[in-house]
Amino acid sequence: MVEQVFKSVDTLRADRVPPGQRATEEWPVLHYGATPQIRPEQWTLSLTGLVEPQLKLSYREFLALPMARVFSDIHCVTTWSKLGNTWDGVLTSTVAGLTRVLPQARFVMVRSAGDYYTNLELDDFLQPDVLLATGHNGKPLTPEHGFPVRLVVPRLYFWKSAKWVTGIEFMDRERLGFWESLGYHRRGDPWKEERYQAGAEVHIRPRPAAGT
Repeated sequence: MVEQVFKSVDTLRADRVPPGQRATEEWPVLHYGATPQIRPEQWTLSLTGLVEPQLKLSYREFLALPMARVFSDIHCVTTWSKLGNTWDGVLTSTVAGLTRVLPQARFVMVRSAGDYYTNLELDDFLQPDVLLATGHNGKPLTPEHGFPVRLVVPRLYFWKSAKWVTGIEFMDRERLGFWESLGYHRRGDPWKEERYQAGAEVHIRPRPAAGT
């Protein structure tokens, strides 16, 4: 049962499409590599790094947490935006509240099945509209879109919203994630067009997966 409902602040803008973006009704499937096939009974979520105690949740334990609903837009670095999405899941602040985040923690690394990982500032990770989603627009996530659990960070480009999340590492200093180490911007604010690092040559980009 959904206990909290949030509307992302960007959905209140007069013009909800950031510079350089175009609105679409579709939801393209974009990621690097194959789609992991994850059985929920084998899925776990680990909280590691600068937290006490470190934790590991089963899927059943995760679903027993207070559920929330977030209304947000999506902005992909490849220039499409999908407006008006409804996500069901568990707020990142709820997950972080299961343990004690140490004062020196300033960043997180979100890890996924398939060896994907992305870095976030802790403040961005804990915004009130950020959640670990299990559903989209009233339906469970499909494997191509991150089943069983994906991160949703509405205020940043969508590559930060990692699919197939399996771990969150709390860190005192920033380390670059997969795309960030290949030239993508370390933060990725779509309203500032923070697509790529200044002077970076990006040779690999997200590509359509089979069935797009």
